[in-house]
Amino acid sequence: MAIIELRQVEKIYDSGAVPVHALRGVSLDVEPGEFTVVVGPSGSGKTTLLNLIGGLDRPTSGTVRLDGTDLAALSRSALVEFRLHHIGFVFQAYNLIPVLTAEENVEFVMLLQGRPKETRRKTVHELLKAVGLEEKMSNRVSELSGGQQQRVAVARALASGPSYVLADEPTANLDTEAAGTLLNIMESLNNERKTTFVFSTHDSRVVERARRVVRLVDGRVSEDTTHRPA
Repeated sequence: MAIIELRQVEKIYDSGAVPVHALRGVSLDVEPGEFTVVVGPSGSGKTTLLNLIGGLDRPTSGTVRLDGTDLAALSRSALVEFRLHHIGFVFQAYNLIPVLTAEENVEFVMLLQGRPKETRRKTVHELLKAVGLEEKMSNRVSELSGGQQQRVAVARALASGPSYVLADEPTANLDTEAAGTLLNIMESLNNERKTTFVFSTHDSRVVERARRVVRLVDGRVSEDTTHRPA
């Protein structure tokens, strides 16, 4: 059963003189455990699509269901609560809290969830070890490299126990080595933990790792290709 379901989704931004059709009739299912990449030229609707899947924006028309829940039926406060427990986010700009340590950044989402201290500690240690940063737990993230900060962001995204992780251009600010390390980590998490990842990207390095590529052109799905793992 799909955990992400979009049906005839339209998104129109009407902030200027001419309305912008960011998405036009997009229908899409994502199954548990997928490693899916959304690609397309600038302005094709990639980030808009991830924002709708992440409940950060609402469609003009059509339906977005996540884990069977119609997001349009949720109040603003219920939507915030839903995101907190169901969705992990990895942003291009990391969006970490620079004055906190790596450990505190990963723990923060679990504090919001009200999880017990021992559970938080155990989960933080497991996740930072999984992303190869167990020796950097006490460092403030402002002391870490860009690649290390993005790995903290991945650990934070997983800390809430989400149904899936959305990653918007996660390698855009990383050099080749750091991007490769990050992709290896996310691929391992996908294979070993069956974590579902949905990316938006321009980066061919990310596309090469994908097992499914969804291509957007002018707000429409122009191609949807599945690559079976070797």
